[in-house]
Amino acid sequence: MVIERTINKEEIRELPKAIYEGRIYVVQSVEEAVKAVNYLKEQTVVGIDSETRPSFKKGQIHKVALLQVATAECCFLFRLNAIGLPKPLIELLEDSNVLKVGLSLKDDFLMLHKRAPFNPEGCIELQEFVRPFGILDKSLQKIYALLFKHKISKSQQLSNWESDVLSDGQKQYAAMDAWACLSIYTLLNELSRTGDFEIAPLKEEVNNNSK
Repeated sequence: MVIERTINKEEIRELPKAIYEGRIYVVQSVEEAVKAVNYLKEQTVVGIDSETRPSFKKGQIHKVALLQVATAECCFLFRLNAIGLPKPLIELLEDSNVLKVGLSLKDDFLMLHKRAPFNPEGCIELQEFVRPFGILDKSLQKIYALLFKHKISKSQQLSNWESDVLSDGQKQYAAMDAWACLSIYTLLNELSRTGDFEIAPLKEEVNNNSK
């Protein structure tokens, strides 16, 4: 596999849209959270992400409304605006036996700390993980596009994540982001194991060599 190092917005625009096809479970009670976490603790690695209601007023800050945790088969959407950050979820975030893969985790955890204190363990930051593969881009959309040749839609990013009922579009968007983190890690981990990849030269280098 040849890994390109960067991709621009125009190139992403031409790609087919990525669709999350796994099962999605919306978790709205502590009891449901307990069951979900019991299942997630049986996994070796999961993808995680979070969503916060956007603020359009100066000085207005909202707490994290949603925490997404994805396995290869399904994704759990924990509605933190309804259940807070309960003990089972804290235990998952602190469980070093379950690898949590995400992008900009420092920012996610900083926001989550406004709901409850915890000490995250077993975490993998994708922005650092992709570096040995020559990938220079930092956004999830660009990294996913480089590796899977599909674009992650951002149309729901600024929607109301505290709404009474999440729309199908919101659920798809939220699940896709967490699952994409896991998919990127899984692919690169396998390529690292097999060595079956090469890093493409920078486009500037190609242009210079062709002169």
